[in-house]
Amino acid sequence: MKKFILIALVALVGFTAEAQQAKISFTNDTVDYGNIAKGSDGVRVFEFTNTGDAPLIISDVKSSCGCTVPKKPDGPIAPGASSSIQVKYDTNRVGPIRKTVTVYSNASEPIVALKIKGEVMSNDTSVLEKTK
Repeated sequence: MKKFILIALVALVGFTAEAQQAKISFTNDTVDYGNIAKGSDGVRVFEFTNTGDAPLIISDVKSSCGCTVPKKPDGPIAPGASSSIQVKYDTNRVGPIRKTVTVYSNASEPIVALKIKGEVMSNDTSVLEKTK
C-alpha cells in the first residue's frame, strides 16, 4: 500500500510540473536592417512575451559570428510579461548581413533561432542607390 501511495504521489507531482510551463512568443523572428550606411547604429531589438504560466528564464543567447553581439534580459520574465533581446551588429563591415541569433530558455520550445538580415553600404555608395 505504501508503494502505491508513493507511486501515485510521484505521478501527481510529475503531472503538476508539466502543467505549468513558460512559453516564449516573439513579435518578429527576423529583424531586417535594410540598406544601412557603414558605421551607423547597429543596435536592434527582438521583443517577446512570456505567454506561458510559469516564469521564463533565458539561460543564454548566442550569435552565429563575432560581428553580432546579443544581450539577454536579466532575471526571469513573469507569465504575461514582456521583455526584449538586444542585438548589436558591427556596421563597419560592408556587405550583406545574414546572421542567426539562438535563444536558449526553459520555455516549451527551449531553442529558438532568430534572424537578422540587411546590407551595410560603403561610404562611397548612397543608401538611396539601388545595388546591383
